[in-house]
Amino acid sequence: MKTRNPRIGVILDPWEYSSFIPKHILQKLEEISDDIHFAEASSFQGEDEWKAWLKEIRPEIILTGWMTPSLPEDCLKEIPELNYMCHLVGSVKGTVSDDLIAEGLIVTNWGHSISRTVAECGLMLAIGALRRASFWTLEMHNRAGWKDRKKVETGSLFGRRVGLHGFGAISQELRRLLVPFDCPVSTFSPSVPDALLAEHDVLRADTLEDLFSKNDVIFELAALTPKNRGIVTEELLRMIEHGGAFVNIGRGAVVDEVALAKVAAEGNIQVALDVFGEEPLPADSPFRKLDQVFTLPHLGGPTIDRRQDATLHGIRNIHRYLAGEPMMDQITAEVSKRIS
Repeated sequence: MKTRNPRIGVILDPWEYSSFIPKHILQKLEEISDDIHFAEASSFQGEDEWKAWLKEIRPEIILTGWMTPSLPEDCLKEIPELNYMCHLVGSVKGTVSDDLIAEGLIVTNWGHSISRTVAECGLMLAIGALRRASFWTLEMHNRAGWKDRKKVETGSLFGRRVGLHGFGAISQELRRLLVPFDCPVSTFSPSVPDALLAEHDVLRADTLEDLFSKNDVIFELAALTPKNRGIVTEELLRMIEHGGAFVNIGRGAVVDEVALAKVAAEGNIQVALDVFGEEPLPADSPFRKLDQVFTLPHLGGPTIDRRQDATLHGIRNIHRYLAGEPMMDQITAEVSKRIS
């Protein structure tokens, strides 16, 4: 039964509290309820202690994060008051099982609230790749290098043809960020309606071959589905024109990474990667050794100062929950199975 003053449990580690729930965000949470209970996620010594806390507090809503222990499989039977898990971060795997979701636990995550910061990271990577930021950083730090005006090969994003593989929330935010650069933009995303593309002034590429061969900068943002695994092949990568760039801020496994390393090593295109098929990236990965590859260790999500965006998104969802309205970015049983 939804209440106007729900009992809320917040289970995070100290470093999560400081960035996800700073003082002004806590005040917004306290406007919803004066019955809020806080716990340090890593303080529980095993499942029994964790379950005992849940049984003692008996929250209706819990706010969870990266360090929150996995919910006990019998928690809905033991704590029938528990209705909603507001996950402040991304993947819910390891925190809640498909069975608990199927049993009726409402689960949401940070969803589209992080789209603009991921898009911002993608824009930075693209500009950095075209400007050869990775090469020149290594050259100046490790080899006392300096430019030779006759040999410098850098590029600008202004006026470049941009291709988006996938046109979800991140791509839409990225399109907005690209406006000042006057880039013609196209996308390969067959399920996206024409009206949405028209709204964002984006052309439709009929095939992946069209997308890769007719653009200078490719942003990889396709969902990782069985069909999409390894779909970006060496053949496609070689279609990007000399001096272009390939930027992956989506899913590493969508790309044939062996082929990508091979193409990158040839130096005809620049590569920028925030995601990888295996994470953490192995120490012997060729991506760590190539000057043509600009790498980040999966930092595209919200920066520390913007993690509060995810909490604000969660607070809006709590208001929706209490009002009986549809939830944003809900992880239903169907969604959970698909993303697993």
